[in-house]
Amino acid sequence: MPEGRGVAVIKMSAPSMEERKACWGARDEYWKCLDENMEDASRCQKLRCSFESRCPQQWVKYFDKRRDFLKYKEQLQAGEYQPPGTTEKS
Repeated sequence: MPEGRGVAVIKMSAPSMEERKACWGARDEYWKCLDENMEDASRCQKLRCSFESRCPQQWVKYFDKRRDFLKYKEQLQAGEYQPPGTTEKS
C-alpha cells in the first residue's frame, strides 16, 4: 500500500441481477415477518440481518423509509392514522 493511502476501497458497482434478486427476496421475507408479528422487529432479527447483508446499505435505508411510508399510507386510507401524541382527546 502506498504511503498515506490507508483508505479502504469500497465496491461501488451496481449489484448484478442475482444480487438484486437476493436483496429483494431478503427484504420481502423480512417484511413478511414484520407483518406476521405485528411489527415486532425482535422476532425478525435473523431476517433483518439477512436483509442487511444481502442489500447495499443505501437500499436498506430506502426500503426502511419506503415501508414506513407504505404503512402510514395504509393507515391514512383506512382512517386509522393517529398522529404522535394525539391518541387521547383533551
